[in-house]
Amino acid sequence: MNEPQESGLPEPSRADAASARVLSREGTARAAGGTAHTDYDGDQFEREDRAALKRVYGLSTELQDVSEVEYRKLRLERVVLVGQYSRDLADAEVGMRELAALAETAGSVVLDGALQRRPHPDPATYIGKGKAIEVKEIVAEVGADTVIVNDDLAPSQRRALEDVVKVKVIDRTGLILDIFAQHAKSKEGKAQVELAQLEYLLPRLRGWGESMSRQAGGQVGGAASGMGSRGPGETKIELDRRRIHTRMAILRRQIKAMAPAREVRRDRRLGLPNVAILGYTNAGKSSLLNRITGAGVLVENSLFATLDPTVRRSQTPDGREFTVSDTVGFVRDLPHQLVAAFSSTLEEATNADLILHVVDASHPDPEGQISAVRTVLAGVPGTSDVREVLVLNKTDIADPETLMRLRARREETVEVSAMTGEGIADLMAVIAAGLPRPSVKIALTVPYTRGDLVNEVHQHGEVLLERHDSDGTWLEALVDQSLSVRLQAVAVASA
Repeated sequence: MNEPQESGLPEPSRADAASARVLSREGTARAAGGTAHTDYDGDQFEREDRAALKRVYGLSTELQDVSEVEYRKLRLERVVLVGQYSRDLADAEVGMRELAALAETAGSVVLDGALQRRPHPDPATYIGKGKAIEVKEIVAEVGADTVIVNDDLAPSQRRALEDVVKVKVIDRTGLILDIFAQHAKSKEGKAQVELAQLEYLLPRLRGWGESMSRQAGGQVGGAASGMGSRGPGETKIELDRRRIHTRMAILRRQIKAMAPAREVRRDRRLGLPNVAILGYTNAGKSSLLNRITGAGVLVENSLFATLDPTVRRSQTPDGREFTVSDTVGFVRDLPHQLVAAFSSTLEEATNADLILHVVDASHPDPEGQISAVRTVLAGVPGTSDVREVLVLNKTDIADPETLMRLRARREETVEVSAMTGEGIADLMAVIAAGLPRPSVKIALTVPYTRGDLVNEVHQHGEVLLERHDSDGTWLEALVDQSLSVRLQAVAVASA
């Protein structure tokens, strides 16, 4: 990774150090050593399916573009990373390490990179013509087939940079969308990803050769084609735009039609308090869910391993049942297309009684991750009213100074390790204290024929006293309003 000179003064040692740190993945966003599992993670049956999606070097794994205008194919196999910063080299390195983790999650092999310091991106090629030529030489030297830029590129910047480096160029948003396309498995998740991909693709359509000017009507070779066919007609790129708009409208209708099913699933959980687990990608949310509930959901040392929300039941230490929702992870500068497309997924946080904001305490920049999550949540109505607890995960491998810094934050914090189980008991106590308690006190006899109601009191309420009499079960308990009304009706009817 080569850092350009500034003010005519070369800094070879600093640049070499930055290159070594990024390419060796020191302090990476994705921990080294593969994926570690605990007994709480279950059999992890989904791992084999996920592994089948990994791209294999030397095997053609090209993805055909959805449009007919874009004839080239997307390959993410051997890549060179390109980044840019204006002031802080340390922050730039963290961003590049995260880009490397994203690229590897997509199945790529990261070969080299270039990190440039300049006050503003070049409006033509993002990194400037000279740096673009340098990247071209790196690509040729290492045999890369793709350049990944750690930023969002304008369509014109991408085309201009490709014209110089002579290989495929994709930006950070395109890379994240590719990962989402690989990992989505539910019908709703696939529809959401496809919608986001089409919104991203629409302004980036590019015609090649005659396809840009090919028309449906008009004259061919100077000869009239007959009545009704005169005029400019519709160019091929216009036709593709119209097809994409039509497909996007269909997807939006499909996603909207799935909303009632989500409501039905939510209604089935009515009466049970809900805890939403959210946080930065690869912070250990799924591992924490497995530790709390024994759900056995996929745990993988990669970014965006979880896309589809998972809901499981658990119990507080005092016996009250509640549900736990695992949500999609966030990332810095999460593409706005994905935030909009996955709004239904984020509803789990809106409808929660308690938010567990999981933070990777071993990450080089946990404060930056907290800020990135809060930025996304700021655009989700209703989440600001929900109580939030910072769960500092991976404390078994975290730096003590980082932990001290995080403890000093004004938010309520709990330190845990989903891997070792340390601090889980404290977390469960915090959950029990943060969940709403039933507010209506009842004291009545439930006939033995309505054992279902007694069971519901045990599940959704707090039983203070239970006695079995000749005419039924005597209960003193705290329940919610709706259950209280039903119990009172049954008690009156059997009197």
